[in-house]
Amino acid sequence: MPLAQAPPPATPVVRGLPLLGNVVDLARDPAGFFVRCYREHGPVFRFRVFRREYPVIAGVEAAVFLNGQEGRECLRSKEFWQGMVDEYGGTRMVSGEDGASHRELRDIVRRGYSREAVKGRLGELVEITDRSLDRDWAPGTRVRVVGAMQRLVTDQLGTLLTGQAPLEYVDDIRTATRHILNVLVTRQRPRIMLLDPRYKRAKARMVELAGKMIAEDDIRGPAYLVRDVLAAHRADPAVLPAADLVLSLTGPYVAGLDTVANTLASAVYAVLKHPDLLSRVRREVDAVFADRGADLDDGDLKRLPVVRGVVMEAMRLYPIAVAQMRTATRDFEFAGHRIRAGETVYLGTSVPHFQARYFPDPDRFDPDRYGKARAEHLRPGAYSPYGRGPHTCLGKSLADVQMVVTAARLFHRLDLRLDHPGYTLATRSAPTPGPAMSFGVRVAGHRC
Repeated sequence: MPLAQAPPPATPVVRGLPLLGNVVDLARDPAGFFVRCYREHGPVFRFRVFRREYPVIAGVEAAVFLNGQEGRECLRSKEFWQGMVDEYGGTRMVSGEDGASHRELRDIVRRGYSREAVKGRLGELVEITDRSLDRDWAPGTRVRVVGAMQRLVTDQLGTLLTGQAPLEYVDDIRTATRHILNVLVTRQRPRIMLLDPRYKRAKARMVELAGKMIAEDDIRGPAYLVRDVLAAHRADPAVLPAADLVLSLTGPYVAGLDTVANTLASAVYAVLKHPDLLSRVRREVDAVFADRGADLDDGDLKRLPVVRGVVMEAMRLYPIAVAQMRTATRDFEFAGHRIRAGETVYLGTSVPHFQARYFPDPDRFDPDRYGKARAEHLRPGAYSPYGRGPHTCLGKSLADVQMVVTAARLFHRLDLRLDHPGYTLATRSAPTPGPAMSFGVRVAGHRC
């Protein structure tokens, strides 16, 4: 007589507060929360937010699972973006689709989000950065870094991806993005926030901005994203109907505004916090710009290993993609624990960023981790700044170039100081983790 199979063990539940559960810990430090839970419970655990309980798959195990066939079959993204699709009257968007539908939309916008969008245009990227630095970083002023970076990123993305430089829409883009992420995607805020007149105005302005992009005679430069989206729409409106154009064309702002701006702001803090690193960065960038002026090419990026390491280390130590959210499509087991169909699953792929087995002395900001001699980030599943799986950030290669060039130009042009040497970065967790909006630096002067 065959023995009965033992049921999967009970998944540990993280201790929390009565009624609130783990809300406070998540709001205070989401990355630290998942790391602490992993250390105590292993790669699978559950946490509570008010009366709801959520399973978590974390660590290298989660990254490997997301990249594998079973992860693709067991998890989907649709639920977490459907609210945004509905809010803007669309039918689908690339981040909210899975399987063949996701691949179809991804292929349409791939070129616009790729490194190809800035190929041969690094000099133009430098010029956009310079005009932002001249506009928002005046000598003798104290600059709030995240807000200034958001304006800079809007200018860069608009000009390079869509042919627009929509600076008059910056506040609207920021307001709409904040509400979209807080209410419709991460659901950290109640839906009543969508009744806020400021959001309604910002939403209308986003639709207006998309309308300007759609006007063919208003497309300037390569603008691959706009050209490819409109070409797909004209070729087959069933694939990309008119109702989906607003989401397709304003997507870079929603995807890139907070993520790139937060990472650059974290990098500014980390470099200024370490004077020896600031000296190294300045020597490197000054040498490159002394030889090339503002007219960089792709080969010059290889001459910026310290700056590249700074950006990569900022993404490791101050991750934006702390955890990915998915819905289980069916019952499945992971590391001996049962995940049930329909459950919202958190995938803590940033947990290895803080584990000494992958990144020795993980709390230390060390941009030399990524050179050939150490290459700590190349261990399978260890480094996931852009997420994992089929929904890995579509714009990661573009963002890499954008952030390296921006950081290099900023430290070449500006003499920046923290408010005081002992300053510790204040952070926020909503809508995405990053430096607090209050974080500021003093512009002691322009170096050139």
